[in-house]
Amino acid sequence: MHSLNKLLLACFLLLATNLTVQAQDKSLTIGKSDVLFSKILNENRNINITLPEGYNDDPNAKYPVIYILDGGMEEDFIHLAGIVRFSSQSWVNRLPGSIVVGIENTNRRRDFTFAVTNTDFIEKEGFKKSSFPQYGGSQHYMDFLEKELQPYITKNYRTNEQKTIIGESLAGLMATEILAKRPQLFSNYIIISPSLWWGEQALLKNAGTLLTKNLKNPVTIYIGAPSKEEDLKMYQEVETLYQTIKSHKNAKVIFDYMPDETHATVIHQAVYNAFKMQSKK
Repeated sequence: MHSLNKLLLACFLLLATNLTVQAQDKSLTIGKSDVLFSKILNENRNINITLPEGYNDDPNAKYPVIYILDGGMEEDFIHLAGIVRFSSQSWVNRLPGSIVVGIENTNRRRDFTFAVTNTDFIEKEGFKKSSFPQYGGSQHYMDFLEKELQPYITKNYRTNEQKTIIGESLAGLMATEILAKRPQLFSNYIIISPSLWWGEQALLKNAGTLLTKNLKNPVTIYIGAPSKEEDLKMYQEVETLYQTIKSHKNAKVIFDYMPDETHATVIHQAVYNAFKMQSKK
C-alpha cells in the first residue's frame, strides 16, 4: 500500500509538471507579419499587422488603417499597436477599431531622407558623414507606399478611406515630406520631433509653397515636440512648421509641446496625446 501511494504521488507530480510545461508553451499572438517584395525598392519588406478586435466577426465591416513608419518589432510597432488597441476600446472610444500596419525598416537613413547635392551640413548638425553612407531615397520610398504597400493592404484587408501615418525623428521628416508633396496619401498625420535639419532645412523652407500647390483636400495633423531645453533648434524648427501649416485652409493642425519628454522618450506620449486630442476636434 505504501508503494502504491508513492506511485500515485509520482504520477500526480508528473502530470502537474506536464500541465505546467504545456501552460508555459502557450503562445501569445498580437498580430501577423507579411513579407512584401518591393519592385521599387528591389527588396523584401516585412510588414507587421494587427487587426482590430472583432475583425473576423463581420465580413462586411471596413476599418481605418494606421501606418507606422518605424514599424519593426524592435522599433515602435508593439507599443504603438498597444496604444491603438487601448484607444479603440469601447469604454475609451478615442479611435474606431483600426488596422495597424508597421513597416519594418531595412535602411531608414536611406529611405527617410530626400536627395541633396552637398552633405557638409551633416557634420554641422553634430553627425558624421559616415553615419549616412546611403541617403536620398525618399522619392522611391513614397512611390513604394503609394504604388505597392497601400494597394497591397487595400487588396488583402478590409479597409475604408481613412489612413493615418505616424513618424518620429527621421520618420517624422518622411511624414512631413509626404504631407508637403503627396498629402492625398493619408487623411491624418502624426508628426513627432521631425528631423527638419536635413538638407539645411530645405523641406521646412519650401513647405508653405508645396502645401499651397498640393494640399487640395482636408487633412488633420498632429505635431509633437519634446523639451526645448534638450534641443532648442529642433523646437524652433517644429514650431515654424506648425505656423506654416496652420495658415492653410485645408489643414486642421494641433501643436503639442511636451517639456517633460526628450527626443528618445517622446513618441509614446505623443501618439497617446494625438489620439486623445484628435478625438476632441
